[in-house]
Amino acid sequence: MKRPRNLLLAALAAILVVNLVVGYRVYSEEAERTGENEAFEKISVMMQVLYLIRKDYVNADRISYRDLIYNAMHGMVRSLDPFSDFMPPDQYDSMVETTEGEFGGLGVIVSMKDDVLTIVAPIDGTPGSRAGLQAGDQILKIEGESTEGIKLDHAIKKMRGEPGTKVTLTIRRPATDEVRDYTVARAVIPVLSVKGGRVLPGTRVGYVRVIQFSDPTADELRQAVEKLEAEGIDSLVIDLRNNPGGLLTSAVEICSYFLEPNTLIVSTEGRQPSQKHEYRTQKRGYRFPRKPVALLINGGSASAAEIMAGCLKDWGRAILVGEKTFGKGSVQNVIPLSDGSALRLTTAMYYTPSRRVIHEHGIAPDIEVKLSMEEYRAVFEAEEGLRPVDGTTDRQLQRAVEVLKSYDVYLKGTKDKFQTLRESAAAEAAATAKETPAKDDAAKEKKP
Repeated sequence: MKRPRNLLLAALAAILVVNLVVGYRVYSEEAERTGENEAFEKISVMMQVLYLIRKDYVNADRISYRDLIYNAMHGMVRSLDPFSDFMPPDQYDSMVETTEGEFGGLGVIVSMKDDVLTIVAPIDGTPGSRAGLQAGDQILKIEGESTEGIKLDHAIKKMRGEPGTKVTLTIRRPATDEVRDYTVARAVIPVLSVKGGRVLPGTRVGYVRVIQFSDPTADELRQAVEKLEAEGIDSLVIDLRNNPGGLLTSAVEICSYFLEPNTLIVSTEGRQPSQKHEYRTQKRGYRFPRKPVALLINGGSASAAEIMAGCLKDWGRAILVGEKTFGKGSVQNVIPLSDGSALRLTTAMYYTPSRRVIHEHGIAPDIEVKLSMEEYRAVFEAEEGLRPVDGTTDRQLQRAVEVLKSYDVYLKGTKDKFQTLRESAAAEAAATAKETPAKDDAAKEKKP
C-alpha cells in the first residue's frame, strides 16, 4: 500500500519541480525583457552606496536612513519632469491643508519652465499682481536664497506664510533682461472667478473675463453672459489671459455652453488603459446662442484655460486672438504611500479634439497680437481699477472686436443672401405648384 503512495508523492514532487523551473525561466525572461534584472543589480549598488555613506561620511548629522532614502526618492522622481515629486509626510500633510483651507500667499501661480521657477500668471487683485509681477517673470531668489535646482513644492512653501508678513523675490524679466527685487506682503488669497462683464462702448460686443476655473466659475460665467444677452449683444469676447487654469470639470462645463451635446472636449492618454479618458459636453444645461465668440489668450493662459481654447478652436467655435499659451497639459496623480508620504506622478497627457498635444507646445492663436510687458501691466491695472479704463489701449481686445464686427457683417450678408435665395425658391415653388394641378388634370384626361 505504501508503494503507490510513494510513487504518487514522487510524481507530485516532480511536477512541482518542473513548474518551479518553468516559472523561474518565464520570470527570468520577463525580468530580462522589462529590465528588472538590471534594476536588482542597481539596487544592490545603491545599498552599497548607502552603507558607505553611513560608515564613512564626515557629517554624522546628515546620514539618517530616512533622509538618505527620501532624498534618493526625491532625486529619482524629480528627474522625470518638473511636475512629478516625492512628498515626505509633513510636506504631504501641508499640501492637504493648503488645498482644503485658506492660506497667506502672494497670488501668483508658478511652475517650472526650462528648469527655471517661472510665474505662470499673477491673479487679479492680489498682492503679486499689484506689486507688478508679470506672467513669464523668472524667480531667481526667494529671500536671497537661489532657486536654482529648487523643487516646486519647496518654492511654493517658502512664498506662503502668515498674512501680513513680507517676502522678497529676485525677479528676472526675460523680455528686458532686467533683474530687480520685489518685496510683497502676503495676504489671504480670495477665490476670484469671473469679472468685468460689460458691453464694450460703441459696440454690441460683450466682454467677460475668466480669471481661473473653480467650482463656481461656470455658473458665474453663465449669469454674466445671460445678462449681456439681455442687453442685446451680437458677439462675445472671453478673456483668458493670465488664467492659470484650475478644475478640469469647470472647463468641461463651460465648453458645454458653446458646443452641441456629446461633443469631444479633451482626452487624456497615458501608458495604462485606466489613464485613457474622453471628456464630452453635457447633454443638459445652458446653451449660448450661435453667435461669434473670440477668446483672448497669452503666455499666462495655462492648463484648463488651454483646454477650453484648444477645444473651441478645433471645433471652429471661437477665434483665438493674442499670443501662444503656456503649454501645461499633463495629468498628475497624488498617490499616498504606506508611511504617510506621497508620490505625485505625471501619468497622462491632455489632447485636444484634433489630437493636438498641449504640453510644452501650448495653443497658438488664430490671430497673433503681441503686447509688451508694459502694455499688459497697463491693461490689467485698468481692469483692477488702478487706472482709467478709457485711457488704456488694449490692442488684443481691439483686434478681437474688429474680427467679431467683420464676422457679424459677413454673417448678416450671408443671412441676407440666403434669405433672398429662400424667398426666390419659395416663389418659384409657389408658381410651380399653381401649374402642376392643370398638368395633372390634362394628363388624367388623356388616360383611357
